[in-house]
Amino acid sequence: MGPTAVGKTAVGIALAERLNGELISADAVAVYKKLDIGSAKPTQDEQARVRFHLIDVAEPTDDFTMTDFERLASAAISEIRSRGKLPILLGGTGLYVRAVTSELSIPAAAPQPEFRAARWAEVEEFGAPWLHAKLTGIDPPSAAKIQPGDGKRIIRALEVFEVTGQPLSSFHTPEGVHGILKPGVQILGLDREREALYERIDRRVDQMMTEGFIAEVRQLLDSGVPRDAKSLISLGYRHLVQFHCDEVSLEDTVAMIKRDTRRYAKRQLSWFRNDPAVNWTNIKEGDSAEDVAERLEIGISV
Repeated sequence: MGPTAVGKTAVGIALAERLNGELISADAVAVYKKLDIGSAKPTQDEQARVRFHLIDVAEPTDDFTMTDFERLASAAISEIRSRGKLPILLGGTGLYVRAVTSELSIPAAAPQPEFRAARWAEVEEFGAPWLHAKLTGIDPPSAAKIQPGDGKRIIRALEVFEVTGQPLSSFHTPEGVHGILKPGVQILGLDREREALYERIDRRVDQMMTEGFIAEVRQLLDSGVPRDAKSLISLGYRHLVQFHCDEVSLEDTVAMIKRDTRRYAKRQLSWFRNDPAVNWTNIKEGDSAEDVAERLEIGISV
């Protein structure tokens, strides 16, 4: 795993080829059908080299959850192993990775559409900080970890309490949000120099725009996917939804996607860096995916 645009897909493919493996995508956006360009899904040529799992398993209107991912990924791991191959989890959604690789308490709280709609109405009327104050009274540890303006996470924490009667913080293991690593699991982290990573992010966004990212979002909206669907509030997609619906300039939209993607990469690295189980490899300028995969293979016990 590693931050967005670090080069996980290319290295994962090379590593799977070396180790007779198959890849399980741990990307919270790639699970959705028709969200191809903005999620940087592996190309058809890449998928022809190595088999990928958990790509295009949900409709754009679905509310795909971490529990859904854990269930499908665990089934894929068993199926891959039954054929004598090595399952390799590949992605940058930290909670998805840890839901599979660790003993982690996951709240059994299915999404509650009416509850969420009511809370979002409160956010619209009173602001997310007002709702954050309510969470503080119910679950102080969770409130301390969630920014007052992060309406999505605030509502999820309130939803868990509504469904289970227990605060979200009570589901965390004593070892924290990373949980206890399962036996036989090895976690490999990829990183680059920060300036090089940010340059790759900017180039990727430019490439997405060239490949038709704007048209992809327009087709999703025209097909009836609500602008507030979980799939369309993800990075990049929400920016282009705003571009289409709210007359934000294209120049400003692209600049915001690049800025927010860099911020997202920084948050990913902070999450991963706090996990002592990750073994890090730095990708240097001039390294090929095969070079990195070879270095990784040396340190892997299979």
